[in-house]
Amino acid sequence: MKQTILVTGGTGFIGSHTTVELQQAGYNVVIVDNLSNSKADVIDGIEKITGIRPHFEQVDCCDMDAMDNVFAKYNNIKGIIHFAASKAVGESVEKPLLYYRNNITSLLNLLELMPKYGVKGIIFSSSCTVYGQPSAEHLPVTEDAPIQKALSPYGNTKQVNEEIIQDFIHSGAPIKSILLRYFNPIGAHPSALIGELPNGVPMNLIPFVTQTAIGVRGQLKIFGNDYNTPDGTCIRDYIYVVDLAKAHVKAMARVLDNDDTDAVETFNVGTGRGVSTLEVVEGFEKATGVKVNWTYAPRREGDIEKVWADPKKANEVLGWKAETSLEDTLRSAWKWQLKLREDGVQ
Repeated sequence: MKQTILVTGGTGFIGSHTTVELQQAGYNVVIVDNLSNSKADVIDGIEKITGIRPHFEQVDCCDMDAMDNVFAKYNNIKGIIHFAASKAVGESVEKPLLYYRNNITSLLNLLELMPKYGVKGIIFSSSCTVYGQPSAEHLPVTEDAPIQKALSPYGNTKQVNEEIIQDFIHSGAPIKSILLRYFNPIGAHPSALIGELPNGVPMNLIPFVTQTAIGVRGQLKIFGNDYNTPDGTCIRDYIYVVDLAKAHVKAMARVLDNDDTDAVETFNVGTGRGVSTLEVVEGFEKATGVKVNWTYAPRREGDIEKVWADPKKANEVLGWKAETSLEDTLRSAWKWQLKLREDGVQ
């Protein structure tokens, strides 16, 4: 068995898939999640896939005493992958203080506890939102593209948290970190035992597409069709969540097992291909043969027009590459939605 890894937000979408990949790579995983946007039975799905039930503590990362107790209970945690955060761009514009409190306090608590318990490395779940709207010469986006003023409080929490990690390490803290700036994770595990299941109305495109396709939602709204893009809708870099999860395993191994790397490193994690919202919806219909009832709606505040990754550094330095096609990824999302229907969830 390799080292013990704490995964915050581990019952969430990316966290659950990363837990599976960590376990399959031989790591012992402890999940901490307050279940504010996920459900405890995700643990059952993880166990069915890997044959191993991860340790689970229902704890809010903003609760310092509770987190201290977790580190004391599992006293050999060597690495952290920090996903736990409020994550909806639109909601963050409406509830900025909630986002600042949740997303910054949780990181501060983890960083403070790391030296106390001898935790060596933290992988931070950052986002391409830190680049704002890159200018044309910075597309596709490399890690050297300028950080721009965030367009939403959510994006700003990612920027501030990156700076907090850098400042803490610069101060001489005995830890290492990799900041993974990822683009738009979609899809579900091929087993359809775990996937993306937000509580309430989904804020992300793909769950809304699949829920509309199956009849849970009446109509999908595509926000904005007057952007400066080929079809007028926003362009993103959609990455299969299992591919993304594997990047975390590579990053964790690099932080824990490689003493020759810089104390803080940054990687863009994407496919390198920009796809429009309209292309995704039409691609879903083509991949699954299922029609989606959709309409255009006005632009949504905080949305970026176009952004996609240059993943060369992650490909070469981490030895990681996104391998799954958009069509297969969209099919996996539909398979997951059908499983939810079969299980009576929605």
